[in-house]
Amino acid sequence: MQVLSGKMRDFPSCFGENGVQVADSSSSSTSRAAQNLVTCVYQCRLRGRSCLITVTWSKNLMGQGLGIGIDDSSNQCLCKVDIKPWLFSKRRGSKSLEAYSCKIDIYWDLSSAKFGPGPEPLEGFYVAVVVDRQMVLLLGDLRKEAFKKTNATPVTSNAAFISKREHIFGKKVFSTKAQFFDNGQIHDLVIECDTVSVNDPCLVIRVDSKPLMQVKRLRWKFRGNHIILVDGLAVEVLWDVHNWLFGTSLGNAVFMFKTCLSPEKLWASQPLSDPNLLPWSFSQRFSDSKSQSHGFALILYAWKNE
Repeated sequence: MQVLSGKMRDFPSCFGENGVQVADSSSSSTSRAAQNLVTCVYQCRLRGRSCLITVTWSKNLMGQGLGIGIDDSSNQCLCKVDIKPWLFSKRRGSKSLEAYSCKIDIYWDLSSAKFGPGPEPLEGFYVAVVVDRQMVLLLGDLRKEAFKKTNATPVTSNAAFISKREHIFGKKVFSTKAQFFDNGQIHDLVIECDTVSVNDPCLVIRVDSKPLMQVKRLRWKFRGNHIILVDGLAVEVLWDVHNWLFGTSLGNAVFMFKTCLSPEKLWASQPLSDPNLLPWSFSQRFSDSKSQSHGFALILYAWKNE
């Protein structure tokens, strides 16, 4: 891995107005429990039609929660199931829904699931979406158990993992796990930034302990983008740490890691010669990542612990 040098470009001034939409209602919430969720989006096909399956993992004082929604290519909701947080019940079950005039069966078993500090299970579980005995989406490591329970044809689903939104917490160091490409290596991703005890804050991003990006004079470069190389492929990094530096103690920073086919195609799609062609906001880029059949976007909301 290495840093790929490129011209730094600030986001447009309207980013502060548009970009906040990316955080949805959680950006204004004062409850950390409400922010403890992970949202994953998968691109699949239902009877030949493209669709998006959104899986949301949540955690609060009542326990773990799971939500599954299916949207068509125009982002119209086809069906949705919400498994509310549980303590001792609903860890295993199924539900049948209707969409595209076909029956959709959703199965889940988290009775033996192991969790880390976050809401997303680490192992010992499965979540399956089945249409006409075809496995459209299968999550978790209990694959044999899932196929046995669902009676689905034992063919691996071709669902593509296209985006993930996650909330992370820390004082100076924020860490998570990241897999930027299908079947790629799972990396340790660390964001380091001390905005309290230093006069000139510096932003450092590390992948597997290796520093791949450093932004000095952060008070002047609190929004921007850069490209790093991970697994030999280009990943565009976008950041907005305005709330860390100039906002309230409840403010969060936003980071996006978006895979690119190549640096040349990335810059070609956003010419620098025309000043009127400003970079997209986070919300626009996230919508674009959901509509493409390739690429992946990881969005992190980083909250500083008091």
